[in-house]
Order: sequence, then structure tokens, then C-alpha cells
Amino acid sequence: MSVPLLELEDVRKHYVLGNRMLDRLAGRRRELLALDGVSLIVREGEVLGLVGESGSGKSTLAHVAVRLIGLTAGRLKYRGEDLTAKDGRALRPFRERVQIVFQDTGSSLNPRKTIGRTLREALAMRGVARPGRAAQTVKLLDLVGLADFVLSRYPHQLSGGQRQRVAIARSLAMQPEFLVADEPVASLDVSLQAQIINLLLKLRAELGLTLLFISHDLALVNHISTRVAVMYAGRVVEEGLPREVLGGPAHPYTRALLSAVPRGLAGRRAPREPVPGGPPDPSDLPPGCRFAPRCPSAQAVCRERYPAAAQLSPTHRAECHFAAASGAARTAAPHSS
Repeated sequence: MSVPLLELEDVRKHYVLGNRMLDRLAGRRRELLALDGVSLIVREGEVLGLVGESGSGKSTLAHVAVRLIGLTAGRLKYRGEDLTAKDGRALRPFRERVQIVFQDTGSSLNPRKTIGRTLREALAMRGVARPGRAAQTVKLLDLVGLADFVLSRYPHQLSGGQRQRVAIARSLAMQPEFLVADEPVASLDVSLQAQIINLLLKLRAELGLTLLFISHDLALVNHISTRVAVMYAGRVVEEGLPREVLGGPAHPYTRALLSAVPRGLAGRRAPREPVPGGPPDPSDLPPGCRFAPRCPSAQAVCRERYPAAAQLSPTHRAECHFAAASGAARTAAPHSS
């Protein structure tokens, strides 16, 4: 296994609701638990696919991972260095090595700046001297498959796929070693999605990038990832190799997500079965397992106590009271006939 690059240790991110003076006087104060004890390792050179429904905490985890927002509790380490309490100038080396690509290029790219200016400013932040910036911008565009005519264009003059390529080029201007892609293709049509996914894989191979790829699309995650993590209600409830998590899921939430895929993975033609119900209110989480109210296999213990993680293989773990039994059943199934 490659060495850990980014480590999240029991990370919690809580937001206080009703924090105005009148709310406090009236006793209207609640906490929204966006991340509720996440422990996750991203290893150097891998593509970790992070999947889950909207509201599961994926984007909050991405923002914490690149230190766009701070932690309420827990630790964040990069190459073994604890960055939890660092800020300002102390984080600058980290911010150069770790970059993020957002879903919405309409808000992440300045509409008043040409693409050329946007890229030159990014290069200036890295310390590239003014005379060398023009040539570097052309190289960046070539890396992401764009011609230099876009340098004089504004974001609104480009297609969605072109804008996303520009966003990736801007992140590459810092010469990062770790790229977080937060739903980078969610707003694109299928053909453009494939182009951006292939571009990310190409950049990973050419530049040696490590990727955290965030999506709600299991088929995309299966295609691009070397390892998969599944989030639900602020927790990572299952993680492992794609063949383990998506080929033999141990958590009922993962199985529910797979059943909701129209044709499944690898050509599976089972009818689509949407996940019943909806995710819990993060300001009013249920006791016990967060998925118990939606789980068809929930028992009394599920509603009373949150499950400890079951280690199903050296690379596969799941937070479910019955994960071990589920794994044994999957192992025995091929021999039952």
C-alpha cells in the first residue's frame, strides 16, 4: 500500500443554528452535525471515490480536507503533519500542494475576468515571474485539451465542459500533488462527463496526482476509483476496493444506493428501486444507526446503539451491526449451488 497523504481522524464539523441574540434569548439553539466523527485516509497515488446522497456530508468533507473551513473537533494531517490548528501563512505550502475543483464553474470562475487573466493570476500566486506567465498559460490549456483562443474569452462565452477544463487548469497552475474534485461533472451531459473523467485519469497518469473524486453517481465512481468510501448522515459507513464495496456491499445503505442505479453497474439490468424515505435531519439525528429508519433489515439494536466498524478484509470495512454476517453470506453464496 502507498503511504498516507491526507488523514482525517474523528473529524467533526458542527454548525450552530439560531445563533443570533434573539434566538439565544429564546433558547432557539441547535447544532447541525455535517460531519460526525469521520476517519478517512487518502493514500498517495490513489483515486478515492466518495459517494452518497445529497446532504450526506461529502462537500463539507471536501472543504475540510482542503481547509476551506475549519474543524469543530478531530485532527487533519497531511504527509504526517498535523494541520488542525494551523492557519494563514502556516498553511500556504499545504494550499499549493492541495487544490479543489468545484461543481459550479459559474460561481468558481470570476465572470469579469478573461480566462487568460484567471490563469495568469493563479501562476502569479505560485510565484511565476511575469515574463513566463504567457507561455505557462498556453501549457496549462494544452494539459486540459483547450486551444489558446479561450484566453481572451470570458466564462459565459464557453461551454460547461470548457469551463470545467479551465477550472482544472487553474488548479494545476499551482502544481498540486493532491486534487479534490467535488462533483466536477454533475452539471454536464453524459458525453461531456466522460471527457472530463478521462481527462482526470490522464492527468493522474501524467502528473502523478492523487485524487479525491466526489460524486453521487456510482457508475462514475466505479469507473474512476481505485478505492471507494460511502457517506451517510455525516459518517463514512463503508469503504474498500470497488469490487468489495460496489461488487459485494456490506452496508444496507450501499446496497440501497446500488439498487437505485437504473441499470446497475457492469450492465446489471435489475429494475430500479429508489432508496425509501429520505436522509435524516442533521440537526436532529436519530439514536443508534443513522440509516435504521430507512433500513428494511433494522433490528432493535440498530435503533439503540451506533454500530462499531466491522473489518471484513484488510481493505474493506463497514459500520453495520450485521456487516460480518452479511460478508459471510456473500462468501458462502457461490458455493451453495
